[in-house]
Amino acid sequence: MWGGVELTNRKDYVPQIPYGTRDFLPQQAHGKRLLEGQLARLFTVWGYEEVVTPTMEYYETLTTGAGGELSENAFKFFDRNNQILALRSDMTTPIARVAAARLQESPMPLRLFYLANVFRQEQAQTGRQCEFYQAGVELMGARQPAADAEVIALAVTGLQQAGLQNFQIGLGQVDFINGVMAEFDLTAKERLLVKKAMLKRDLVGLDTLIARSGLSQAAGEILRKIPLMSGKEEILDQGYKMVKNQTARGALENLDYIYQQLKHYELNENVNFDLGIIRDFDYYTGMVFEGYTPGLGFPLCGGGRYDNMASDFGVNLPATGFALGIERVMLARERQGMAMPTAAKDFYIAWAENKMDQAISEAGKLRRAGRTVELAMASATQSQAQEQQETKGYAALRYFG
Repeated sequence: MWGGVELTNRKDYVPQIPYGTRDFLPQQAHGKRLLEGQLARLFTVWGYEEVVTPTMEYYETLTTGAGGELSENAFKFFDRNNQILALRSDMTTPIARVAAARLQESPMPLRLFYLANVFRQEQAQTGRQCEFYQAGVELMGARQPAADAEVIALAVTGLQQAGLQNFQIGLGQVDFINGVMAEFDLTAKERLLVKKAMLKRDLVGLDTLIARSGLSQAAGEILRKIPLMSGKEEILDQGYKMVKNQTARGALENLDYIYQQLKHYELNENVNFDLGIIRDFDYYTGMVFEGYTPGLGFPLCGGGRYDNMASDFGVNLPATGFALGIERVMLARERQGMAMPTAAKDFYIAWAENKMDQAISEAGKLRRAGRTVELAMASATQSQAQEQQETKGYAALRYFG
């Protein structure tokens, strides 16, 4: 038995990897590492510090802050003491735990970033795996909308530095939709169903829910319009005229402030308002956003404000942040015709019989000078060495004969 397959002839067997996982071959791994390094440098120059959390956590910890969405998709298992563990299914909850338990005495606000793999039981498809990689930031201890503007500006800058220019950030606010539904006295069950329909952009399902709810025609028309309300500042004006609820109007004022801040960053051109955005975690309490690029049917990045999560760990710590999908950005680059970056290959060093010492010495000198060098493992003729150099893609050959 090997990988769940009964072996009859091991020579005929190709080892498989678990569903929803993938291998990164050398060129892909190099591109991934370069992108992660790029983002780490960017986050650092914006004043963020890296944190690394365990790949596994106690299941209770992961569900304390995040709620049902994450618990349903978590990979769970038992330790030797029969305590339930889970692979982390996002990074926001573990970082909230770290901030609440380990960083309470640190100067506020906390600016933290991470580069990590996370795990969710998903229906695997292009851009969605059971194991995937994220880079992200959490800005904790700041309730001001200026903090929201900063994380959006950082997300835009990160996508730009990854080489993507043709992308848009959709910016919404959960209190707008919450306020509208409160104004129309929808029941808790109806609100949940409306949110699920908007999350899936299921306009037919939304129309059916509205028809069954007994809402007035005017109220129904407003709910039908929300998923379609996307654009620049005129969208906020339209929204303000549509509703009287102060929660919903306050949400629009919050978005306007954030957008004016983004103008100061000179990063507003890539940002549109999208009042129908509802992120797929229920811990968001204010601004939410997602980043899209043509040709991909899923977001490159997403995030928002989540002021209550740390309180589940016993600390009042308002927070905002985002996560960017590493593989999704790599896929977007590929579909926009951007070549995968290749690792530098400077010298292939080969040697004839009894010349290995000289070859090793030369390889050491070149490596200390910062050059990329591969040293042959066996003696060869010069023609054999040249063939290897060309096959492996090295720029030059050093041969000791």
